[in-house]
Order: sequence, then C-alpha cells, then structure tokens
Amino acid sequence: MMAKLLKVVKENKLAVITIDNPPLNVISKQVFRELGETFDALSKDTETVAVLITGAGNIAFAAGADIKEFPSMMGNPNMKDLVKESHAVLTKIEQFPKPTIAVLNGLTLGGGCELALACDLRVAETHVQIGLPEVKLGLFPGAGGTQRLSRLVGNAKAKEIIFTGDPLAAEEAEKIGLVNKVVEQGSGLSEAKILASRMTRHSLQALSRIKKAINEGSEATLEQGLEIETNLFEEIFQTEDVKEGVSAFLDKRKPAFVHR
Repeated sequence: MMAKLLKVVKENKLAVITIDNPPLNVISKQVFRELGETFDALSKDTETVAVLITGAGNIAFAAGADIKEFPSMMGNPNMKDLVKESHAVLTKIEQFPKPTIAVLNGLTLGGGCELALACDLRVAETHVQIGLPEVKLGLFPGAGGTQRLSRLVGNAKAKEIIFTGDPLAAEEAEKIGLVNKVVEQGSGLSEAKILASRMTRHSLQALSRIKKAINEGSEATLEQGLEIETNLFEEIFQTEDVKEGVSAFLDKRKPAFVHR
C-alpha cells in the first residue's frame, strides 16, 4: 500500500492540507487523486468552514507536475482523458463550496501554480517563486493554467508569464494580483490561519453563496450575473443562519451560526 502524500489536520473550523511528496512536493497522479478524495470528504464535513493548502518543508509549495510521468503520456491514445482527469480535480477545488487559501511556502511552479490558481486566495512567503515554466520543455500549461491565469491577471500579463516561462518573485506576483498577500518566510501558515479565521466566524451558507455568485457571475454578462446573485440572495433568506444573524444583530450579541 502506497504511503499517503497528503496530510490533513483540522482545527477551529479549518482544515489544513499539506502536500508531503519530498523533495519538491511535485503534483503526481497520486497527489491529484488524493486531492480529489480529500476535497470530496471535506465538502461533507460540517465542522470545516475553510481549507488551507500548503507544502511540507520550506523549499516548495509544489514545484510542478511529476515529469517522470510525462513519457507515458507521449503518443498515449488516452491522453485527452488523462488531461481531463486533472482538470476535473482542479475544477472541483475551484468550485468547492467553502473558501480555500493556498499557502505558498516555496517554489510554486507548473502544476503547483495551477493548483494555487484553483484556490480562492493565495498567501505567499517572501522567498516564493511562482510561475508556469512548461514552455522550457516544449510544452505549455495543460491543467488550466492558460485559462485561470489569464482570468486573474489579464491576457497580456498571462501571455508574458507563459511565453517566457520565467517565474515571478512574491512581491511582483502581489503587484499584479496573482497573490493576495506576501508575508515573512516561515509565517505563511500562521498568517493564512489568521486570514481564514476572519472567514470561519461567518456563516458557511453565506460564504458558499458568495463564492458561487462571484465564480459563476465572472463568466457571465452583468445581466446574467445579477440574475445569479438574485437567485442566491433569495436562497440565503431561507436559511437558519440568516435568521440567527439578524436576531443576533437585533439582540446586540455575537451570532452562533449552525451553517444550515
């Protein structure tokens, strides 16, 4: 039986997933499979309100896909199915109904960058290098990188990053909106937990609908986006959490959300 490459620790409404695939935490087929299984389980976990993903050690968050697996993909008649499997896992993370934060604590390249892009927010330590270097192997990002990066930083900047294959330093990544926050080396996880705690105190029913409204609305016209927002706003008023939130406000006390 293969050793697990993901470790999951739960605390204070938060689940912390650590990729532990030394030395560089590459995103192998096994890591992809375990990510899918882990997020399936966490979606049903009523105690978890937000999820952090990081890498073991301080060298890499995830330094790309496992290149040793690439030869088996050359000339493979099932190549498209293999690609779609990785797409399915990252789309599952992108659409996961709870806030997700990628804690970048080292090299975040290739498939590691694509995993980070599938998360809602990214916190990077100062020594982080982030990028999509696939062009240097005669390839290009094939797990959503060309699509998610361009939507996040714009077409021109995405093309520059992917055409050159050169990684960005954490501060530059923050300037273009690729990461939300840069923190001191070694403090990424603690800083991300503080950020997450500002979310987990709120209603999961509200958080999940905020995420859905933004994700789906960003791919729609304004008119369509407003319709999505209207439908979700109608839904939220049918939940127990909104009743508790309004009652707590009127009673001048902190709400005790039950997330339903």
